[in-house]
Amino acid sequence: MSAIERGRTAALGGHVARCEDCAHTTIAYNSCRNRHCPKCQGAAAREWLAEREAELLPVPYFHVVFTLPAAIADIAYQNKAAIYDLLFRASAEALLTIAADPKHLGAQIAITSVLHTWGSTMTHHPHVHMIVPGGGISLDGKRWVACRPSYLLPVKVLSRLFRGLFLHRLLAAHREGRLSFFGKHARLAERKAFAAYLGPSRRIKWHIYCKPPFGGPEAVLAYLSRYTHRVAVSNHRLIASDHRG
Repeated sequence: MSAIERGRTAALGGHVARCEDCAHTTIAYNSCRNRHCPKCQGAAAREWLAEREAELLPVPYFHVVFTLPAAIADIAYQNKAAIYDLLFRASAEALLTIAADPKHLGAQIAITSVLHTWGSTMTHHPHVHMIVPGGGISLDGKRWVACRPSYLLPVKVLSRLFRGLFLHRLLAAHREGRLSFFGKHARLAERKAFAAYLGPSRRIKWHIYCKPPFGGPEAVLAYLSRYTHRVAVSNHRLIASDHRG
């Protein structure tokens, strides 16, 4: 918080720009460059976007989103590093595995994956956005394998594999003592209680979105770039501020 409070103020220094013709002078104070600051890191985000756009292939693309169910998201709030890592790994493995299956695409695909931890209402809602080319390199490495028009991979199959991979690794993390629980979830430190808590998540459908982006991959990358280097709660979203909040 101290970095954000000092950012764009004289505390971090700055530089003076003056017009040679009219002598108009402006002072620009230095950025804190903290990724939690709503005003900084704009240049870094633009650089990231340019680099990702340069990587795009001349093929159709798909926007894929893997979302954690509410019960898992609830405990992720107390175990961010561990569960967000599992979300990245399980979603990528599910996509790569199904894509490599000759019954589906039979190819090695590429993925750009970005974590979001909030939804449109600014509440905790962990999910990953992916930009995926509509095809990949054949398993023998000799040719390009294109997917069907407007269809990448079967979402139901992806959902079941993602659920299985994630829950298997989540239980392993619990056994290895890599999860912590507090408050209303303190009881989940016990192995049987944790297994029972995950029971309903084994039976429900885990939501996956997979469709061609309406505005092309550039539009999705532009959306993601706004939050790769800074938070979603920018100044224009703030309605009021007082001693209570």
